[in-house]
Amino acid sequence: MRLFSQIGWYFRQEWHRYLGAVLLLIMIAILQLLPPKLVGIIVDGVATKKISIRILIVWIVIILSSAIIVYLLRYLWRVLLFGASYKLAIELRDNFYHHLSQQNPAFYLRHRTGDLMARATNDVDQVVFAAGEGVLTLVDSLVMGILVIVVMSTQINWQLTLLSLIPMPLMAVAIKYCGSQLHQRFTSAQAAFSKLNDQAQESMTSIRMIKAFGLEDYQSKRFAEVAVQTGKENMHAARVNAYFNPTIYLAIGASNLLAISGGSWMVVNATLTLGQLTSFMMYLGLMIWPMLALAWMFNIVERGSAAYGRICTLLAEVPTVQDGTLSLPASRGILIADIKEFHYPESKVLALNNFILRLEPGQMLGLCGPTGAGKSTLLSLIQRKFDIDSGQISYHGLPLREVKLDDWRSRLSVVSQTSFLFSDNVANNISLGHPEATQKQIEQAAQLANVHEDILRLPQGYQTEVGERGIMLSGGQKQRIAIARALLLDTEILIFDDALSSVDAHTENKILNNLHHLRLRKDQTVIISAHRLSALTEASEILVMRQGHVIQRGEHVELVTQPGWYRDMYRYQQLEAALHEVSKCNEALLGNE
Repeated sequence: MRLFSQIGWYFRQEWHRYLGAVLLLIMIAILQLLPPKLVGIIVDGVATKKISIRILIVWIVIILSSAIIVYLLRYLWRVLLFGASYKLAIELRDNFYHHLSQQNPAFYLRHRTGDLMARATNDVDQVVFAAGEGVLTLVDSLVMGILVIVVMSTQINWQLTLLSLIPMPLMAVAIKYCGSQLHQRFTSAQAAFSKLNDQAQESMTSIRMIKAFGLEDYQSKRFAEVAVQTGKENMHAARVNAYFNPTIYLAIGASNLLAISGGSWMVVNATLTLGQLTSFMMYLGLMIWPMLALAWMFNIVERGSAAYGRICTLLAEVPTVQDGTLSLPASRGILIADIKEFHYPESKVLALNNFILRLEPGQMLGLCGPTGAGKSTLLSLIQRKFDIDSGQISYHGLPLREVKLDDWRSRLSVVSQTSFLFSDNVANNISLGHPEATQKQIEQAAQLANVHEDILRLPQGYQTEVGERGIMLSGGQKQRIAIARALLLDTEILIFDDALSSVDAHTENKILNNLHHLRLRKDQTVIISAHRLSALTEASEILVMRQGHVIQRGEHVELVTQPGWYRDMYRYQQLEAALHEVSKCNEALLGNE
């Protein structure tokens, strides 16, 4: 029953729907008391031959009319009650999704995708079912049960009523015990389902790698093990659930036995008529549903309570990066970073230290260095995916901690290392951040990203569906579409996090030239992280990073003359490129021969 207090906020919000449904249920319960009473009158009238055909027909018509009215009222309360519960599903999922969208990467380090999906679907369904069927069974069982007991006691015989209800307290104790057991076991079953969801999600998203390594049988075996464990947890819950119905029917059987025995003795001793006993047994039959409903309600509510607890656990997690209150000026500003220290959550390794940066509008910053130097970490801090341990990053002189997140991130366009495309057409993927963009604007962005011609060669051009995660496109095509998506936004700061790694040198050069002209024309600030140093030759300043701090800084022409990592790597890459060209020429000559 704890669930009803937990979602009391929603009952208060939708009180008119729930109140209407409860009133209709009470009316239905009252109308259902009429047929047994009339049947008892008819039985006594027929037995004593004191009822006329006309009166008999009137009673039958009243019984049929009450049945039709009950049917219509049941339709109305279902619309009210289940309409309210479905609105709860929408609200819960909306809140859940909004909460997830506000979380930072640290949150997703702790929670896996499959588990989050299970809570957003299966757990929400259980809560909604409890808010609909649970409320129905609670109100219906209480109203019907109380009314039937009152009528049996006052209109027929209170001694017989008391006798027939002797098994009920024992049944209530058994149901309460089973309900607490069910809550624990259903919580375990839901956790197991989350693991199964995780396994399925990971297997589906990595199916290419699984097939490439011939791991189908291995992965199938792993999935089967998780599925078997999930089945065991569900069986544990099902065993407890299986106690409910036998307990109810045992109590009902005992009540009927006591009622028939006691009632027959009263009829023989003339303290009860045959018609009254018939009515009493029909009323007792009406008690079957309240007793079953009570047990079912405990089942539903305990499942819903366990599910709601899992949802609330996530909703209670406060984002580690808190929203600010300040708004940024409309003009372009200076980006300053003074990072004394930064560690990733739950890590003692220093990711960045003693890092200083000043970037004015229209400038281009290049970031390079060996793998793990801290380039992507810096870009994540600029986007405020994490907060700095010591130091600050500011824009327009305002610390990013104090600036509204939406305001700051609306100034950024980001192309990450791994390009993600939605299962939609090419045009919609490019216009993701600017849904109102015209076809001409979309094509201009694609031309700047040097992907326009590739798109035109697709079966339906810009209307071509790219499949899940852009599965039908090459890595270079996906990356260039992601670049076009960022360029379409025309933001103040453009961030490329190794975003040219999947394109060839010729295509990279075209994109960088377009980007250079665009930056000069629109005074756009650009930050590029790259392993291929040819992408950084036009940068206003290049920072060479290693183990979280800057080991060299300057323009390209300066760094290629200074001893150090940049000069060595640039010469190596130039030599590699020259050897590649020689190899291509040799292949062409051999082909001509």
